Amino acid sequence: MMLDAQWSKHLRRWRLGGPALIAAMAALIAAALNWSSLLHVNAQVPTQQAASNSQKTVWYFYRVKWGFQDEFQTLFTRNHLPVLREQIKTGRIVAVKTFVPTYHGDGRADWTFAVQIVFKDVAAFVGPSGDAEIQKRLYPDQARLLKEEQRRFEILDAHWDVPLNELDLK
Repeated sequence: MMLDAQWSKHLRRWRLGGPALIAAMAALIAAALNWSSLLHVNAQVPTQQAASNSQKTVWYFYRVKWGFQDEFQTLFTRNHLPVLREQIKTGRIVAVKTFVPTYHGDGRADWTFAVQIVFKDVAAFVGPSGDAEIQKRLYPDQARLLKEEQRRFEILDAHWDVPLNELDLK
């Protein structure tokens, strides 16, 4: 009961009504608008893709858990690279390249495996990939494929994608 009385006392002290309520709400709205305009002014606008190149390049980075690099590369080569190569045949993808750092443990250890995919254009990048149909055609043993793809991602510490905009600097 004593707790209710204390809360009641505080609520009465802060209770606003009529003009005081309107003034308080106006102040809150003004503060919110001011804050959002500050955020908008300071936001960095993404650089647009160079008009001279309609292709879209995306880097896919992987950080493989220590001791599992060879297994990851084997699984990638066996199960994912053939799907990407099929998409080259259909024209959705122009090129696929894979990379590993020259030195391990030197500098930043953000990634241990990277894939560069060049898509025909932005529509090919954001549109349907057709992966499921290609996988069904290439891998009759879908249970094995799913198990190995699950394993490929289990041995990762991190994975992220970086769509790039090419700049035409002169």
